[in-house]
Amino acid sequence: MSFYLPQLFQLIARSQLTSLSGAAQKNYFNILEKIVRKVLEDHYNPRLVKELLQDLSSTLHSLTIHVGRCVLVGNVNIWLCRLETIVKWQQELNNMQIPKQMYTGLSFNDLPLYMQNKILCKLSDACDIINLGQATPTLHVLSENRTLWKKLCQFHFSDKPFCRNLGLTRADNVDWKLMYFTLQKHYPMKEQYGDTLHFCKHCSILFWKDFGHPCTANDPDSCLMPISPQHFIDLFKF
Repeated sequence: MSFYLPQLFQLIARSQLTSLSGAAQKNYFNILEKIVRKVLEDHYNPRLVKELLQDLSSTLHSLTIHVGRCVLVGNVNIWLCRLETIVKWQQELNNMQIPKQMYTGLSFNDLPLYMQNKILCKLSDACDIINLGQATPTLHVLSENRTLWKKLCQFHFSDKPFCRNLGLTRADNVDWKLMYFTLQKHYPMKEQYGDTLHFCKHCSILFWKDFGHPCTANDPDSCLMPISPQHFIDLFKF
């Protein structure tokens, strides 16, 4: 499952639910159920879906209980039932047991330290780095490396205003981990997805990058424009 879809659904949960038609709302929850079932089946990245369900639960509580009247399409009892379903999904994800994998060959801990460090440097999600650092004392030391957090700051924030000199900073006393979480409060992180939607300006169609499409342009690559989840939502605004 691409990270794109949970991110798209999270944006809808935060601000777009009231603009969905009844049919769109029904499709939203049908697809969401498939996402949850997929995560429960293959245990792939449950954290993203947990965050999505938390945002959706908070939004629905506000709209159906605290607003004073329902601003969503359909009977309020339907949405209260959906809230109960979300709580059930959250409980299932929290109780999910990831089976221990049995390997007889080379393990991650058997790799040389420089290779383990290179792998950590390829991660772009701070939560993944912190969680991996809790696995062993050695990984904890590697996960606290200043250079690792400096690269993470450069990756996510070097193109932002007032942050363009991050790569030039050579001071030895900078706490780059603290710097990362400080910047995170003020700037959005760079988006990364397993697969992304693209728009072909020549053919005027949307398609997944990994699947491509039979473009008739002389230079198809020059016609492509990546579509972020927020941009995808904006396409439907009039």
